Amino acid sequence: MRPLEAGQNRSLRCTEPPPDTPACHRRPTLPTHPVKLHQTPRPTIPLITGFGDGYLQIGERRVTRSVLIGPGVLREDWGRSALAQLTSDDFADIVAMQVQILLLGTGPNQQFPHPSLLRTLIAAGIGVEVMDTLAAARTYNILVAEGRAVAAALLLPDAAP
Repeated sequence: MRPLEAGQNRSLRCTEPPPDTPACHRRPTLPTHPVKLHQTPRPTIPLITGFGDGYLQIGERRVTRSVLIGPGVLREDWGRSALAQLTSDDFADIVAMQVQILLLGTGPNQQFPHPSLLRTLIAAGIGVEVMDTLAAARTYNILVAEGRAVAAALLLPDAAP
């Protein structure tokens, strides 16, 4: 680079590429009209809209028992209230949901199920992510917003009498 001479300015200027520049090397043009950056949720997929001590809010419903939620499915009182009580039969209906991912919320603390419980899901090519229930609820909404085929099996401990 040559040194600046008196009165010269080394400012950078955006110039049009030469006419012989291939299209793949040209800068994309930005739209001149407004762009919507938020996604409208699909009406057939329920979303978790809130949670608190011992409950989940799914749309307008307050759920206090374990729940299975996914595309077109909201099954309250799913499974059991503790991971140790689950059986492989509790996971059988998830295969029919044709999801890519199951988020398993295991209550207030992350606990890993015995691999035999998940054998049916793994054989069907469904990925399983295990986390505490509130983390699974948040992750579920994010994956739904991305358009992913996801279900969540969320364990809520029985409420104290």
